[in-house]
Amino acid sequence: MSVLPLGDGLYEIESASDHTYLVDLEAGRCTCPDHVFRDVRCKHIRRVAIEITHGRTPPPGKLSVTCHDCGETTFVDEDAAEPFYCEAHTIYPGDAVVDRETDDRLTVVDVSELRADAVTISDRETTVADYATNEGYEPDVPVVGAVYPHATVATNGVIPDSLKVYVFPRTRLEKAT
Repeated sequence: MSVLPLGDGLYEIESASDHTYLVDLEAGRCTCPDHVFRDVRCKHIRRVAIEITHGRTPPPGKLSVTCHDCGETTFVDEDAAEPFYCEAHTIYPGDAVVDRETDDRLTVVDVSELRADAVTISDRETTVADYATNEGYEPDVPVVGAVYPHATVATNGVIPDSLKVYVFPRTRLEKAT
């Protein structure tokens, strides 16, 4: 039996007998005769549960997508926005990342949901997406704030200007290994 997730907790099941059934997993219903007429938990409902348990199909509320960085399949919320990342490539504040343009290593301080074409760089009259070195990256991706880890240290501590937060389109950065 093949299982095709349709979203909203619905799955299409193609049986070995070339019949297609619809399973509503959250309601525990199937359109097959076994479930409809005998009111039993049919093999189609069990098959969907097995596929979810083994990570081969997304659970209700999730979609199966491709990770932007590695191409592996991952599950994300149905309302998640692109680009999509698997757990190994998702970045969080405190993570080390590498700038794809310069190979510089940075430390993430914030992962925003704001788009690169909507965030203005404070000391310039341009958006993050329109900044010259970001033009090759998607304008509709989230912005990430990061600092260079080599802050200038004086006798009284770190010099604040050396901890300037720079903003990048998410797709310009990759998680450091």
